[in-house]
Amino acid sequence: MTESTLLPQLIAVSAARRPQALALTMGGDSMSYAQLADAVTRFSSGLVSLGLCRGERVAIYLEKRFETVIASFGAPAAGGVFVPVNPLLKPEQVAFILQDCNVRVLLTSPDRLALLRDTLAHCPDLRHVVVTEPATGRLPDLPALHHALPVVRWSDLLDSAPAPGHRVIDTDMAAILYTSGSTGKPKGVVLSHRNMVAGAKSVASYLENHSDDTLLAALPLSFDAGFSQLTTAFHTGARVVLLNYLMPRDVLKAMEREKVTGLTAVPPLYIQLTQLQWPAGIDANLRYFANTGGRMPRETLNALRERVPSAKPFLMYGLTEAFRSTYLPPEEVDRRPDSIGKAIPNAEILVLRDDGSPCGPNEPGELVHRGALVGQGYWNDAAKTAERYKLLAAGSPGREAGLQLPEYAVFSGDTVRMDEDGFLYFIGRRDEMMKTSGYRVSPTEVEEILYATKLVGECVAFGVDHPALGQAIQVIATLPEAGQGATVDADPAAALLAQCKARMPAYMVPAGIAFVNGPLPRNPNGKIDRKTLSTEWIARHGG
Repeated sequence: MTESTLLPQLIAVSAARRPQALALTMGGDSMSYAQLADAVTRFSSGLVSLGLCRGERVAIYLEKRFETVIASFGAPAAGGVFVPVNPLLKPEQVAFILQDCNVRVLLTSPDRLALLRDTLAHCPDLRHVVVTEPATGRLPDLPALHHALPVVRWSDLLDSAPAPGHRVIDTDMAAILYTSGSTGKPKGVVLSHRNMVAGAKSVASYLENHSDDTLLAALPLSFDAGFSQLTTAFHTGARVVLLNYLMPRDVLKAMEREKVTGLTAVPPLYIQLTQLQWPAGIDANLRYFANTGGRMPRETLNALRERVPSAKPFLMYGLTEAFRSTYLPPEEVDRRPDSIGKAIPNAEILVLRDDGSPCGPNEPGELVHRGALVGQGYWNDAAKTAERYKLLAAGSPGREAGLQLPEYAVFSGDTVRMDEDGFLYFIGRRDEMMKTSGYRVSPTEVEEILYATKLVGECVAFGVDHPALGQAIQVIATLPEAGQGATVDADPAAALLAQCKARMPAYMVPAGIAFVNGPLPRNPNGKIDRKTLSTEWIARHGG
């Protein structure tokens, strides 16, 4: 095997070329490519022994660790589909994902399993739970689960008899990555083996990754950009350092200790890092730093370049629905610091009017991504898939009139312009999504949790510009009326904030809560007018 076409082959090919080279490091432990490839094969055999069928989903609810990586590649090796679940999510949100894509096998830790005990009973498609084992000592007593749900130890699964995985081709599903939508619950973006392998090869080509690289995995592996650190590294035989950091200073310490050559992060983390003193050894090794998940402030970019003058800056824009989309070459950063660049290799980015015709230079239009990285839609959601994945009209660039078979592209919902030289500039989002701390957050998802507290009568959530977070989440609410089953606290904003912290991951907790007299204004359709409320709030407070 000399070339990868399926996701697990990224590891297998590198293992064949350099079996003793290090693939993963975490803390004081490392795995070679040969060890990683063997573990992936054994995990795959274990899933087959559990009866996993082709295309069935395997959810991974863990922090970054060796088992997370092994399972992410082992599930597709078995012919299954891996579903990375953000470890910051609360049990109710995890349960929604397990239910939504009919997860058959869940991999988690004993501590996390205890948190899920009351929710797993509502996941009827789940057949097995695989639990990791503690670094020292015996496995603690496991929580009692409903009777039809066996719990399997990680080590026992890996000791299963060898068994070949199901037949898979590169257009088959490899992963479902959940991303928040603008109208409520998270959406599961379906990515094929071809999407992920093509993305790895494309990104590695322009970042010029090679076998001597050491990449720091600081982003969650449930992010497309976070998982891309694994795929680009494994494609080139590089090493990945897994880091679950508590403080930004931990990132700098890891970069110095591990001699990291490539770092990809989101603007809020970069903003925090530039407020710290950087060890001199980082610049001696760091070859590039890459930004994703939102526009990096100019002052932050300048501060980073001062701290690591030897490193090349790569400014990137991506869509989970198409894995990666554009990048700005380092040599263009000084000339075009506000640009999101051009299409990555093996992708084409169009700027189209509402009628599907191409925009002229500097004319605002919708960013549309076509090519091998375009995903397979949203899992089990025809309506949302139709909104985002659309047929390209005849006459679109690359679509000659004689072509008879249809081609789907991702219509991003983002408004951009393209200058005379073909460089793209982000203008704004067409929907009401909030982008905070690198996460896409649905206002409706926030509001649903607020209503569940019974501490509000009506509420609306929206994003306001924030120098460190990208956007901060602001909430406007009314007090519950008598008979809604809740009492009014002396400090209702503080009480609601406490409930938010208990029910939401940290990135979703509102930065501001304001109670007003109701009812809240409606639009002509009878819905609460979020746009008016947000515009008026920003006019009063700035942002």
